[in-house]
Amino acid sequence: MSLNRDAQAVLTGWTAPTPEEERLRVDFLAHLDAHEDAMWRQCVPGHLTATTAVLSHDGARVLLTLHAKAGMWLPMGGHCEVSDTTLGEAALREATEESGIPGLTLLDGPLALDRHKVWCHPPHSWHLDVEYGAVAPPGAEAVISDESLDLRWFPVDEIPELSDEATRRLVRRSLALLRA
Repeated sequence: MSLNRDAQAVLTGWTAPTPEEERLRVDFLAHLDAHEDAMWRQCVPGHLTATTAVLSHDGARVLLTLHAKAGMWLPMGGHCEVSDTTLGEAALREATEESGIPGLTLLDGPLALDRHKVWCHPPHSWHLDVEYGAVAPPGAEAVISDESLDLRWFPVDEIPELSDEATRRLVRRSLALLRA
């Protein structure tokens, strides 16, 4: 199965928890239908990306990266690669690469959708973000990658102000799923 078809299947089968995310789900599916390259960075109007909130094994903390381009504390995530066969695989790969933590366990997902303006193709394009949660093994130690300015564990109820509501929402949903 191609990554585009996997994304279509994932989004078709996903029940959006809010009306706004239902609109995004429908928009993302239309984008996948309209663009054969919708999964890849070269898709100029925008492309699907995969983001993952990494929680500590006990759900007490979340690992966030100080994103070099956005200048904000955000979950791990990024562009799909040709080696990815599923959106979940892309989300887990990105989280592992950016956190430096082997053995992450991906939670059932996706958990959220978000669309945000980026500058992959000036003057701008869009990341159509499919968001997941993952759990780190006990004793996991993060290793900063060259993609971030900093990498830190934060208590789940103390996400820094220099973040966004999409990050807070993803952490809440990841935590709720972990505790279920």
